[in-house]
Amino acid sequence: MTLIIDQFVCRSDNFGVLIHDTTSGLTAAIDAPEFDPIKHRLAERGWRLDRILVTHHHADHVEGILPLKQATDCSVIAPAAGADKIPGVDSTVKEGDVIPFGAYEIKVIETPGHTLDHVSYYIPAAKVAFTADTLFALGCGRVFEGTMPMMWNSLEKLMALPDDTTIYCGHEYTQSNARFALTIEPANSDLILRAREIDALRAAGKATLPTTIAIEKRTNPFLRVDEPAVRDLLEMPEATPAEVFGEIRTRKDNFK
Repeated sequence: MTLIIDQFVCRSDNFGVLIHDTTSGLTAAIDAPEFDPIKHRLAERGWRLDRILVTHHHADHVEGILPLKQATDCSVIAPAAGADKIPGVDSTVKEGDVIPFGAYEIKVIETPGHTLDHVSYYIPAAKVAFTADTLFALGCGRVFEGTMPMMWNSLEKLMALPDDTTIYCGHEYTQSNARFALTIEPANSDLILRAREIDALRAAGKATLPTTIAIEKRTNPFLRVDEPAVRDLLEMPEATPAEVFGEIRTRKDNFK
């Protein structure tokens, strides 16, 4: 069995993602940021869209749902907590639910903070997770609806995944995230090297994603709240991990 993952640009900085199980022929979209790019990629691949797996209710993740549903008759699976804000929902999921997908099982992980309804989708057999706007490469989502401790708890859930888990995120924010990360850990040699690699990728017009849990643990400041160098720079040696995370998130919110 093989799972094909196709990532492509939608809107200005969103990513569209299609997953295709070669055994069953099933195809799913992770969110639906925009109709035309997704429809074009389906036609290019020769795939029929069967499902849309929605991560949260923000408009830039759901705008393409209704036209895609009309064009393909696909089903829409969304987090139960946000179902009333998401168009075209056929069924809902919550923490611990498992979605059959051909030869694979997709596990639902509730990751609130950015929004209260946010979920991530994890496919253990493929060692891949789709974290949308909870975990970014070198970053995390703004805390719009939840609290800092809530968002930290969601990141802890994702950090608990195996280190070799490949991570697909919702946006191409990595270059700006790298600039901020270097203000938190300016001496992190892994981060310095990664920032250079990211600049080279963007200069060549290439995507910086996917990433992995291992890479993020080494370089993403939002996951490194227990590092002595981070706590020393923030002057928070005795603070809780959630408090340190909250300080880093607040600094990122005000970063220019």
